[in-house]
Amino acid sequence: MEHIKKKMLAMKLDKENAIDEADQQEAKVREKELEMQTKDEEMAEISKRIQQLETDKDTAQTQFEETNQKLDETEKRATEAEAEVASLQKRIRQLEDELESTETRLQEATAKLEEASKAADESDRGRKVLENRTIADEERINQLEEQLKESTFMAEDADRKYDEAARKLTITEVELERAESRLEAAESRDGLAPSLVSLHFTYVLSVNLVLPESKITELEEELRIVGNNVKSLEISEQEAAQREEAYEENIRDLTERLKAAEDRAQESERLVNTLQADADRLEDELVAEKEKYKALSEELDSTYAELTGN
Repeated sequence: MEHIKKKMLAMKLDKENAIDEADQQEAKVREKELEMQTKDEEMAEISKRIQQLETDKDTAQTQFEETNQKLDETEKRATEAEAEVASLQKRIRQLEDELESTETRLQEATAKLEEASKAADESDRGRKVLENRTIADEERINQLEEQLKESTFMAEDADRKYDEAARKLTITEVELERAESRLEAAESRDGLAPSLVSLHFTYVLSVNLVLPESKITELEEELRIVGNNVKSLEISEQEAAQREEAYEENIRDLTERLKAAEDRAQESERLVNTLQADADRLEDELVAEKEKYKALSEELDSTYAELTGN
């Protein structure tokens, strides 16, 4: 019984091995079939390539015949192209010379533009300085005008005080005359104590006159001071007006110089733009001529290659 089991197990293993081997053989068969299919496709591709090569051969033969027909024309065109290349080279040299001259003029115009810009900046700075000075002078003039108003007010007040003192002095003189009249009448009527009456009169007169005279002296001193202040202010105002006129003249001069500098700067900018446009145009022409020269050179090289069969 045990022997039968072993035999059956061995048969089972043989069966499995046989199945594995059959699978391997089938895989090899499929692989061979794929290889055959690939070979068939390669053969078909080779046949197509052979047909294409034959077609290319016919086409090349036709092109060769056409090339032989065009040989004379190509040689003629090559001769003409060489002459045109020489002309283009001459034109390129001329354009390069013109471009160099234009660049030199452009540099000079740029330098002039920078100088004009610097002059305009300097004029603008000077104008600003004068404007600041003018503002300071205007403030000083306003201050002097205020002082003049105050001095005028003080002078008017002093005039009023002077008029008041003069009025009081007139009243005092009238009272003095009346007192003298009364004194004379008393002396002629009574003849009593003339020295005492005279002393009293002198005292009254001194009381009535000392204060007005001191006040008048004070008012005259104030008037003198105010007058001096007014004269000083008038002189300062005249000097300020003269300085203002000088500043205005300087401002007008600087404004004209600034305008002239701006005009020169604008003219320089226009000249620079014109020169730049000329330079750009010359560069474009130079590039175009170089492209034409390159195209002719390539055409000559291609023609030479066709003729030599390279």
